Amino acid sequence: MTEPLSSPPFGTVLVANRGEIACRVIRTLKAQGIRSVAVYSEADAGARHVREADLALCIGPAPAAESYLSIPAVIAACQASGAQAVHPGYGFLSENLEFAKALAEAGITFIGPNLEALNVMGDKIRSKNHVAAAGVPVVPGLSEPGLTDADLIAAAEDIGFPLLIKPSAGGGGKGMHSVFTAQELPATLATARRVAAASFGDDTLFLERLVANPRHIEVQVLGDSFGNVVHLGERECSLQRRHQKVIEEAPSPLVTGMDDGGTTRERIGAAACAAAASVNYTGAGTVEFLVSDDRPDEFFFMEMNTRLQVEHPVTEMVARVRGDDLDLVAWQLRIAAGETIDFTQADVTLEGHAVEARVYAEQPAEGFLPATGTVAGLDESVARRDGVRVDSSLARGLELTANYDPMLAKVIAWGSDRQEALDRLDAALADYVVLGVPTNVEYLRLLINDPDVQAGRLDTNLIQRKLPDMQFRTVAARDYALASWVVDAKATSLAEVAAREALVEPGTTPWSRTDGWRLGDHAPWRSNWAAPGRTGVVTVSGPQAGSGTEGPGVVRVSGLCDGPEEVSVGGVINDYHFAVQGDTVFLGSGGWSVELMRLDREAATARMLAGLERKDAAADPQLRSPMPGTVTVVNAATGERVQAGAVLLAVEAMKMEHQIVAPMAGTVHIGVTVGALVKADQIVATIHTETVEGN
Repeated sequence: MTEPLSSPPFGTVLVANRGEIACRVIRTLKAQGIRSVAVYSEADAGARHVREADLALCIGPAPAAESYLSIPAVIAACQASGAQAVHPGYGFLSENLEFAKALAEAGITFIGPNLEALNVMGDKIRSKNHVAAAGVPVVPGLSEPGLTDADLIAAAEDIGFPLLIKPSAGGGGKGMHSVFTAQELPATLATARRVAAASFGDDTLFLERLVANPRHIEVQVLGDSFGNVVHLGERECSLQRRHQKVIEEAPSPLVTGMDDGGTTRERIGAAACAAAASVNYTGAGTVEFLVSDDRPDEFFFMEMNTRLQVEHPVTEMVARVRGDDLDLVAWQLRIAAGETIDFTQADVTLEGHAVEARVYAEQPAEGFLPATGTVAGLDESVARRDGVRVDSSLARGLELTANYDPMLAKVIAWGSDRQEALDRLDAALADYVVLGVPTNVEYLRLLINDPDVQAGRLDTNLIQRKLPDMQFRTVAARDYALASWVVDAKATSLAEVAAREALVEPGTTPWSRTDGWRLGDHAPWRSNWAAPGRTGVVTVSGPQAGSGTEGPGVVRVSGLCDGPEEVSVGGVINDYHFAVQGDTVFLGSGGWSVELMRLDREAATARMLAGLERKDAAADPQLRSPMPGTVTVVNAATGERVQAGAVLLAVEAMKMEHQIVAPMAGTVHIGVTVGALVKADQIVATIHTETVEGN
């Protein structure tokens, strides 16, 4: 199925997206002998998809609304490049009805569904009512256009609590809110409308009953313009955080484990095909269902995603057509070119098991704050292992900004059974290296090794329950010691550090050495270090790197909570990956990574004084943005009296909104406005406390 066609369906295809999905689509275009065109914003000039395409065109500045979401800019790029078709990837314009219409008017093929499917399935209320009429089961609730808050509040008691508020437009779980009592419903509706309006330009809401112990199971479908619709099995997507999928797998362990002879798989597959057929669906799409873990034989339609899904690789790794592998992007191309699906449902089989982990630029131990930075070190060689695939947008030197989604890559593993797939994924993540930007790789390993995940006991609330007990690794004495040794040795690799300690080049005299060699005892050295988010200073001292011939020695690390500690640097070198940028060292080991900064004497002294001043002080009256982003909400005005805990403003970056609250009561000074761009650690507000007279 992945072999090049004798006659490619298109000569040139433009990929209207960025990141790992753009790279993935370009890979198939090259395999099919089709010329690929990338588009990019000014912020993405050095991006990997730009480098890999046959032609790349800049379509605007960094804001997505002025580049990737600009329909005129994408159409102009198609015309300039001679593209006959556009693959939209996922996100951005992939489900935009107006974009599909504009392409049709320009005589350019949209590699996606027909206008009917985009119109019906693009609205959750419309799609739910439509598929219900086609006999597809739906969750009980109220889904009508134009409902006011009063309408929704009045209907809530009949539907029953707990409830789920959902925006009619949009997707990805954004704007969804759970409500457990009637008292909290009015305020939550107001929040939901604000988020929906800001995110999708449409504040229409509807209500659904909140299904107990829910599991998220979706079915991959293919349809052509001749009325043929087939499904390619189901995927389990229950491991989610804030309605965003984290780990996906195929097939579903719930469905596989049911002792019903495959009846449930046949029923849910048939329901997905019925939903697709009801809108004459063409191309690759996904029908999502909600299943209660308490009643796994019951399933309810949630929505249909009229595009390729992020998790499509797990289906590609297990689905076989007459025993052959399957490339969903290749089939999208063929169907868009007017070809028929040349196989039947009986030709589709599932072989083995596949699990996918999404790699994000974020800080799980810090509340999953989005992260930015420059990729200083990268090793994705795990993709060459048996049963492992990596879909990535990363490249060494790539700058990651707060302009776009924080997903960087996907690591996918296949096995003959679920346990083998999980074991291969864990091993791949342990050796997958990204340095310079914080990632969630350590968190992914903790998650897939959780006993409930290993056993397949999944639901959409599992991560929320498990997260408080997850033990993230913290920076330790040996990490500071190794960072200090590496910088002092001015090495370019850990292997070089070890080699320098073991060898002295022939012909080298002591007088030409620059590593601190001297007559008598070796010169000691001392360096001060700090980790991000910490005010303390850690001091490393000991024999100078490169001073001996017996390998890295023992150094002393002080300034940690547990007191001074002696560390043998040589014993840990082979456990780490590292990259150096000036006086900053990025270390990685087993999926964990950290950035350590070397401080000069002045910076170290300033940090220590600041720590002493803050030791007995109250909460910091200066409020700082925890991440770079855009101010989306300001709830207070300068001079206003606020109470401790009041939400003063919100900053959004990479699809995440972070609320900044008042740490104390007092008079507030707001230093930003809605729409302002802020940097990480920038002061955005200050609380002035009142002094009590007589004190």
